[in-house]
Amino acid sequence: FSRLIPNRGLEERIGRSIIGEEIMADEASPALQDIRRRIRHCQSRIKELLQQYVSGPRSRELQDNIVTMRGGRYVIPVKAEYKNEVKGLIHDTSASGATVFIEPMAVVNENNELRTLQSREQHEIERILAELSAECAAVSGILLSNYRALTELAFVFAKAELSNRMRGIEPILSEHHRLCLRKARHPLIDKNKVVPTDIELGKEYDTMVITGPNTGGKTVTLKTLGLFALMTQAGLHIPCAEDSEMCLFDRILADIGDEQSIEQSLSTFSSHMVRIVSICESVNENSLVLLDELGAGTDPVEGAALAIAVIERVRARGALCAATTHYSELKAYALQTEGVVNAGCEFDVSTLRPTYRLIVGAPGKSNAFAISLRLGLPEEIIDAAKARISEENRSFERVIEELENQRMAMEKAREEAQSMRREYESYRDSELKKLKLRLAESEKEIEKTREKAIRILEDARISADYVMGELEKVKKQKESENLGRALSSARSDIRRALKEGDDRINPVDERREADYVLPRPLKKGDRVLLMNVGTEGTVMEEADRKGNVLVKTGMINTRTSEKNLKLLSEAAQLLSAEKKPISAVHLRSSIAQTIESRLDLRGESAEDAWHRTDLYLDDAKVCGMQSVTILHGKGSGILRSVIQKRLRTDPRVKSFRDGVYGEGDSGVTVVELK
Repeated sequence: FSRLIPNRGLEERIGRSIIGEEIMADEASPALQDIRRRIRHCQSRIKELLQQYVSGPRSRELQDNIVTMRGGRYVIPVKAEYKNEVKGLIHDTSASGATVFIEPMAVVNENNELRTLQSREQHEIERILAELSAECAAVSGILLSNYRALTELAFVFAKAELSNRMRGIEPILSEHHRLCLRKARHPLIDKNKVVPTDIELGKEYDTMVITGPNTGGKTVTLKTLGLFALMTQAGLHIPCAEDSEMCLFDRILADIGDEQSIEQSLSTFSSHMVRIVSICESVNENSLVLLDELGAGTDPVEGAALAIAVIERVRARGALCAATTHYSELKAYALQTEGVVNAGCEFDVSTLRPTYRLIVGAPGKSNAFAISLRLGLPEEIIDAAKARISEENRSFERVIEELENQRMAMEKAREEAQSMRREYESYRDSELKKLKLRLAESEKEIEKTREKAIRILEDARISADYVMGELEKVKKQKESENLGRALSSARSDIRRALKEGDDRINPVDERREADYVLPRPLKKGDRVLLMNVGTEGTVMEEADRKGNVLVKTGMINTRTSEKNLKLLSEAAQLLSAEKKPISAVHLRSSIAQTIESRLDLRGESAEDAWHRTDLYLDDAKVCGMQSVTILHGKGSGILRSVIQKRLRTDPRVKSFRDGVYGEGDSGVTVVELK
């Protein structure tokens, strides 16, 4: 892109001058614009003169009331019998002779002028084209550079589009002489029908002998291998899996197909041998050799021996080789030779259809007998053919068939196992997601409950502090000995209740539960508290020999020590036994002895002031007070504003007002209760 050099001026000049393949714009030059203006004016005068013949009284002399052209000049079609009545030049006659095309003398000069102007127009167009061509020639070096750059860019984008269409990938380029193709797909076969193939050469083996039935995919495998090697070296992506690996070759030598020639006296065997001779001469250690139907077209014994010799020659040169064959001798050679592997193209005998799958490690069967039988060849002919096969060959084929049957059974079992594994993994992932979601929801609920309990406890502490402070005031005011002891006892009861509530909210603090002992052995169904996490649960199993108990909390079963558990039902019984009922009259009387008609909030923060006011209004309502005074002081007015703002929406307040002279002015608020 950086090598592209635009020339906007020349581009705009050409675009402004040429508006079509054969059309030059009027604006290409002032001279051309003037010539065309004069041409249009001349054509208009000619048409006006000829219109007198077409629409005037002389129109009866015309074959058709039209104006036409002959030889670039305007003429009118005159009936043959009137040709002497119209003075002018005859330019043409119709095929029947009934019509004569005449150029009236009145328009001869105008037609001459028109032809002159048209000639000048053509000369001006040629001059403009020559001028534009000269300007292009002046920058021809830049234009050629742009052309080469655009061609290269078009090639790059074409490669990208090809890769996108065939779902190609960039292979791993190996520095070693080996290749490994995973799920390779021949790019010329329909991507919805092609069967992926795995091909590997250069690691454990350098030569692959491919066997199997006709139309089973042997040749396609060879072509896929060679085509991928060429595509890689051309910088193209190849259609296979991501982890595929390719190396670069000096030569890719192939003998695929049959090139018989009567003219050159080449038979099937001869045509193959011509190419094999060339391959054997040029092969080196960095070559890829592809041989299709090696040794075919001649005596099977000699052909097989020759094929083995050719493969040995290629291997001796260090090249990678893939060859297809039907010979059993080559199958045995691959089994017995290190570095050579058998590969078979799978065939389904039950349907007489190839599966096009390449199975590496096992030779394939030609299945000629099975195919012939299914196609209608009499069974006695097939039996006779089988009888002519040597016992050694029959034994070898039976071994191959047994191996093939075992392999297919193992493939089926593996597919079933993989399917079950995928189903299990899907179920496991689904259940894990559900479990994690439930745990997260449980933790959220536990956290919400804990926060709520902490707020309740905090409110209780504030209320208790207020009550204890008020009781302290009463104690100072009334020094009776019995009252002091009663207040001390009440203070102890309040603190003990707060401690028990705090222990329930924060059970992690183990030092608060260090003295707790279960009142009895735990039984199945008991409700307990797990003190280390602050969660309630149900006993599912009684304690084992080590003192561990199975407890269910929500959806989770956990095993914990008895020392970590507190019996909730026992605690509830103890609380209910200690709890004494208090009458409303007694409560009202107790509050009335301590409450005052005025609440002093001076020096308090806004939140603390409202908290005290809230509790004070509750006590006042219990005692039946109709009016109370809140002393907040004048100061900056913030405390007064906060208190009165809360009072406006308080359901216990009937009305309120600022104090008047003698009550404290704006330093107090007088509240009327409902």
